[in-house]
Amino acid sequence: MAALDSLDVSILRELLTRPRAGMREFARTLGIARGTVHTRMSRLERLGVITDYAPRISPAQLGFPILAFVHLHLAQGQLARVTRALVLVDEVLEAHTTAGEGDVLCRVAARDTEHVEEIIQRFLQLPGVVRCRTEIVLSERLPSRITSLLSLVAQDLASNDTKAAPQGPDAPLS
Repeated sequence: MAALDSLDVSILRELLTRPRAGMREFARTLGIARGTVHTRMSRLERLGVITDYAPRISPAQLGFPILAFVHLHLAQGQLARVTRALVLVDEVLEAHTTAGEGDVLCRVAARDTEHVEEIIQRFLQLPGVVRCRTEIVLSERLPSRITSLLSLVAQDLASNDTKAAPQGPDAPLS
């Protein structure tokens, strides 16, 4: 885990809230030098905190309005082989290994339910896939988000600052 401070959290919030604003605008809003913003963002990239600057694009607006989650159950020792094969299935938006029901969870975009069925049949033909379980998304109730985690990080930082402050009769007066 990367060590963040309150300025890092503020920069990340600005980036998430206004991704098209530039470093000069972030510096103005935060009241810091543009070089500071640039240095901090470069550091956050190196640490892997900032992983992408790509826009969020709607699969539905590209002609893929059906979203499904497909749990793949794999034969023992087939994870790497199946992962290599999943890269070749364009409709797979994400794939995660999981604990619990199934071994790999795929988020899939499709044109219609018949297309979902075609994708499932392709999955079942992959060497190493034993069976699938599919869930069709009816509607999105909470979009992908990360700002709520930044609030928790900020709370943790504030809590740590309070704990680190000297207490008692010898503590400096503020």
